Amino acid sequence: MIGTAIILGLVTAALIVIEYAGGRNFITQPIMAGTVVGLLMGDLRTGIVIGATLELAFLGATSIGAVIPPDAMIGTILGTAFVINAGASAESAMVLALPVASLALIFKNFHYGYIVSLFQRRADKLAEQGDYRGIEILHWTCGLTMAAILGVLVTVSFAAGSDVMSDILNAIPEFVQTGLNVTIGLLPAIGFSMLARTMLSKSNIYIFICGFAVVAYSQLPILGVAIFGTVLAIILIKQEINKTETAAITEGGINDDF
Repeated sequence: MIGTAIILGLVTAALIVIEYAGGRNFITQPIMAGTVVGLLMGDLRTGIVIGATLELAFLGATSIGAVIPPDAMIGTILGTAFVINAGASAESAMVLALPVASLALIFKNFHYGYIVSLFQRRADKLAEQGDYRGIEILHWTCGLTMAAILGVLVTVSFAAGSDVMSDILNAIPEFVQTGLNVTIGLLPAIGFSMLARTMLSKSNIYIFICGFAVVAYSQLPILGVAIFGTVLAIILIKQEINKTETAAITEGGINDDF
């Protein structure tokens, strides 16, 4: 049990380092985190199912200014690990993921609010001294500190709460499980609606309506929808590029003395 907890902590830290050192490659998304945990704990299918479910649930949860959403990756890692360890249903992960994600947010806020500010003051002094190598080391140290904090959080949480969480999950009544199944069915709609609020506008709402109509009345499979959407996106992007190039050429021709 302790060994599994340590491995989960190391995986958490590694995912964070890869995510930010690699230039935001989205490896910390729930679908990826759940898959990795499922693979490590010998139940890849459950890991993928939980990861995909939580991916939809957190689909529209994005940072806006200083407002940081609950940490979906930590919630997914611990939720998946607890469920697989207890042999519970994938739906039970939602009971754990959201509170755990909110707990991780407290630690992230502490890091951003206090630890990062200390590093920033030190970086200002190093900048005044022209110590660019020191700033680079400080930058990496600050990021690794975040990875270490969340890695320790996952290790301690799983080691201390695995047996307790197993008992809690096994004690969930059948009617609650049924309610969770219904809730899981609603989460994709909630996550998509949150995402749509940030994307939809008067200039593109007609595309959404068109896509909805195509799916609803043609019974097109998901792969077909993805291909259709990709082609449409490429066409629209190329049209926008052509408009920009045409405008630039026209403007250049008017102002060109030759």
